Amino acid sequence: MMLMLLTGQRVFGAIGFIAVVAALLLWGDKGGFDIGFSAAMKLMKWYPLLTLPMFIFMGYVLSESKIADDLYKMFHVWMGGLRGGLAIGTIGLMVLISAMNGLSVAGMAIGSTIALPELLKRGYDKRMVTGVIQAGSSLGILVPPSVVLVLYAMIARQPVGQLWLAGVVPGLMMAALFIMYIVVRCRINPVLGPVLPASERNISRAEKLRLLRAGLLPIVIFAVMMVPFVRGWTSLVESSAIGAIAAFVAAVLKGRMTREVFENSVRNTLGITCMFMWIILAALAFGAVFDGLGAVKAIEFVFTDRLNLSPWTILILMQLSFILMGTFLDDTAMLVIVAPLYVPLVGELGFDLIWYGILYTITTQIAYMTPPFGYNLFLMRAMAPPEITLRDIYSSITPFVLIMVLALALVMIFPGIATWLPNYVYN
Repeated sequence: MMLMLLTGQRVFGAIGFIAVVAALLLWGDKGGFDIGFSAAMKLMKWYPLLTLPMFIFMGYVLSESKIADDLYKMFHVWMGGLRGGLAIGTIGLMVLISAMNGLSVAGMAIGSTIALPELLKRGYDKRMVTGVIQAGSSLGILVPPSVVLVLYAMIARQPVGQLWLAGVVPGLMMAALFIMYIVVRCRINPVLGPVLPASERNISRAEKLRLLRAGLLPIVIFAVMMVPFVRGWTSLVESSAIGAIAAFVAAVLKGRMTREVFENSVRNTLGITCMFMWIILAALAFGAVFDGLGAVKAIEFVFTDRLNLSPWTILILMQLSFILMGTFLDDTAMLVIVAPLYVPLVGELGFDLIWYGILYTITTQIAYMTPPFGYNLFLMRAMAPPEITLRDIYSSITPFVLIMVLALALVMIFPGIATWLPNYVYN
């Protein structure tokens, strides 16, 4: 499988091909054909998967219709009077974009096209703000509705709703740690994040309130979608449909739902949804082969009986392997490759699979920003202006990676950070 991936083939094609060929060689025509087919049927019958296109569509409508731009203008005016205020506002923007879309790519695209030029124009340190956008965009795979957690839920056979709720407190905690770092850094060295000129901040109260209303619209859409679900009035799928409709209606009422916006949103939604479905299908087929071989029991025997490692040592080694793989693979590829082994093993070792889903996601965020081939590093290089070099991008992420490692350690030491909210909502 690793050799197939190194040839540059699509992830789902390489993994699915290995799964089908291995099944045929191991179990012949009768049993081998059933593995891939049953994986496809399992995928098509998985009702929560309907949330995937709904949330992706909602995010693209808000992005393509420029409603996200209004959000940044609000932060620009309301936070500009603080040292590092625009950088703090950018983290707030990223949290809200994450709550709209569930993909780190969306946050990176919006941050690098809307926030980055404004920050550079106003004299912010280019290395600090590059790190801010990369770190903030990584929240997209942790804050609900995270698409990566949908994929994890399918492979680990865990409820999506509980995983999303488990990501809320760790996601907000990480955003708060980023903001604390920006505040302290800009207080020590004010040149890094200067206050906006008074001419840009001194606007009428009526204009400030207008910007506040426009900027709060995405928050209202998120509340309209999530409150009924948390209160138990709607199912997860119904809430995702409410979110998609609310975003569409908001774009129509603001006069921004043009034919081009609608077509771009639908095309992007279709492309990303199909990509994830192919990956999940390949992962299920691949996992079925591993289950059939008894690989989980074999690995558990080697680690616990032969090597005599404690469950926590094994867990930490798993997280380190994720960071290593993240230097050359994206999050979905990592999950597809190791989930058939790691997820059942975590359960066998006695750990909570909801909690472990959050650990996996935070570790993936760290891997996204780890040189030499971190996913976010190359996204930033592709989207950043010419004055930001690859060296700037690499050097910008060190403090934010350390903050993420701190967040990972806190969630490992205090599991309640991740499990309290889902336990409270689901009683």
